[in-house]
Amino acid sequence: MYNIVIHKISDKYDFSELIKIFIPPKEFSLFTEWEYDGDEFDEEDTLIEFNTAGFTEKNQIKREIYMGLSQITGVAPPWGILTGVRPVKMAREVFEQYGSKTEVLKKLTEFYLLSHEKALLLTDIYEYQQRTWGSVPGGSAGVYIGIPFCPTRCLYCSFTSNQKGEDEIEKYLEALIKEIEYAGSAMRESNIYPESIYIGGGTPTTLTARQLDRLLSRVETCFDLSKTVEFTVEAGRPDTITAEKLKVLSEHGVQRISINPQTMKDETLKLIGRSHSVENIRDAFKTAKESGNFIINADLIAGLPGETPEDFEETLRQIISLEPANITVHTLAVKRASKLIEADEEYHYKQDAVVKEMLKRAKEGLKDAGYVPYYLYRQKHMAGALENVGYCKEDTSCVYNIRIMDERQSILALGAGGISKRYYPEENRLERVPNVSNYEIYIDRLDEMIERKRKNFFEEV
Repeated sequence: MYNIVIHKISDKYDFSELIKIFIPPKEFSLFTEWEYDGDEFDEEDTLIEFNTAGFTEKNQIKREIYMGLSQITGVAPPWGILTGVRPVKMAREVFEQYGSKTEVLKKLTEFYLLSHEKALLLTDIYEYQQRTWGSVPGGSAGVYIGIPFCPTRCLYCSFTSNQKGEDEIEKYLEALIKEIEYAGSAMRESNIYPESIYIGGGTPTTLTARQLDRLLSRVETCFDLSKTVEFTVEAGRPDTITAEKLKVLSEHGVQRISINPQTMKDETLKLIGRSHSVENIRDAFKTAKESGNFIINADLIAGLPGETPEDFEETLRQIISLEPANITVHTLAVKRASKLIEADEEYHYKQDAVVKEMLKRAKEGLKDAGYVPYYLYRQKHMAGALENVGYCKEDTSCVYNIRIMDERQSILALGAGGISKRYYPEENRLERVPNVSNYEIYIDRLDEMIERKRKNFFEEV
């Protein structure tokens, strides 16, 4: 057991998140100098002290922790001292400070201690985003609409998703449409237009074709879409995708959909709780290509239980052959509310080497197939403390994904679990305006959710 003491600090959170990358939580206790009393602990415990010099700058302390634990454990995590979910945003801030790519790479590797590979990945993605989408248009926002229902709950999932019948979904849809009607009216009055519309979940295509038609009709009526450049619906689960539903999406101007295989191995699909087969995935791609001119994204997960790098490479090969315009490679994140963490709370530590090899093969295979990385984010409890990367064929990147990770555009989020973020550029400040996560409570407290938006999103805060 390691007893880790950090001197001259009051908030341990960020430091704890960095330490967890090196050492599982069960194997260390973290203290400020005022909390630690060595007399209470076993002689077998190892005492490690940081910041005895009394640095006040957080990153200086994190550098000392990183270098000290690297020496003790023999591990050098490639993301250096970064623990946040938005490293591309941080790279953009460094670009704005230094200008030169050479200086940015130097700062990322020498101060933040990133590997050269990860630093180059960040700078390449930032430059791609600037080249393709540039700055946020004045008066624009992204609009997110959440559908918190799925056919089944996956082993690794902790998102707001419920397994309910058509009647319950209908009740939710009634409330959601009322919030859409309010939001559309308030956006018009505030001279804010949706640059992008993103309907996510859950699995939006859990809705019937009739329900989708009703929802999308209200979106078209309520929002001014004259300057909207992107309309996305996460179809997601192949077992919810039908020609009838895709016809509805196409008729309402939806340009982008997701078909998310996660893996092309039937045994793994069964293990993780997906109610579809590899054949269903192929059928969904075929149906989508016959139903409309959609830009299709496919999600894959590196690090699923029982899979080898060879399994992942075979999944990648098969997905590339189906020719989606975008492929997002997720590193498995073991969330607190998931079934997987109940079975093995240290699973993500054990997958480190396997996932690194999978991401290496993904990078090489996608580059050879003509895909480029266009956005990136990280999550807690990721295998190997690695990353999720969205790859695209040229000119098919998703602006909503880019904007929400950069946090320089307001995001208006509707539905259960939606977290709106109002951005104030003059102060570089975000105000979060959350909706409740439980869909039944959302229905009961809809008026309160609308009032929150009126006061905290549409009025100056």
